[in-house]
Amino acid sequence: MREYVEFLNHLVQHSSIDLSAVEAFWIERVSEHFAAKPLVLKADPALSIRAMIRALLAQVETRQRGADGATLLGTVMQHLVGAKLDVAVGARASVVHNGSNTNDVKARGGDFDVGEVSIHVTTSPGSAVIDKCRANLDAGRKPIIVTVRHRVTMAEGLAEDSGITNRLDVLEIEQFMATNIHELGLFTQEGRDQAISTIIARYNEIVSEFEVDPGLLIEIAAK
Repeated sequence: MREYVEFLNHLVQHSSIDLSAVEAFWIERVSEHFAAKPLVLKADPALSIRAMIRALLAQVETRQRGADGATLLGTVMQHLVGAKLDVAVGARASVVHNGSNTNDVKARGGDFDVGEVSIHVTTSPGSAVIDKCRANLDAGRKPIIVTVRHRVTMAEGLAEDSGITNRLDVLEIEQFMATNIHELGLFTQEGRDQAISTIIARYNEIVSEFEVDPGLLIEIAAK
């Protein structure tokens, strides 16, 4: 740091220098440094699974606020759901994964089509998602919306306005993840820890294959 300050002082003495630009440069480097670090899921036995997922998503929201135009939360949610589906259904059903920037295609009923169910993962369920759910119903499929907990009421209200409230399920992601983790773990602490590890390992494989941002990876930290 002393050498760097001497360097800046030398520049000031012998040429013009915009210290605001220098400061902005280093702020950007610091932001990039922390954005590249993996997210952390704290596996605390004293916490509920929902609380652990909630804390993880809160990290993502904080990081997203510092990344202009990024939709990190939606990406993490999508791949968490995809990883959980892979672990839950295993070889019994084929789960197709896509990158967060992959455009919707007509062949896809939702973010994930498993059996006769189309799953829509979204941070902001609006009329476009409800229209997709209606299209699912018209095609004989069963739609599920997975969203953040403070958007569940919004999704249910839009579904009611559209007249399909009794024909689709709206689930918060914390509940969606926790239920299967308990079941996969056979309702034991050891089993729960193993289920979480398996899902996060699969999540990291999916992110490594379909995304370019290493900051989306998740590491598990024991208490």
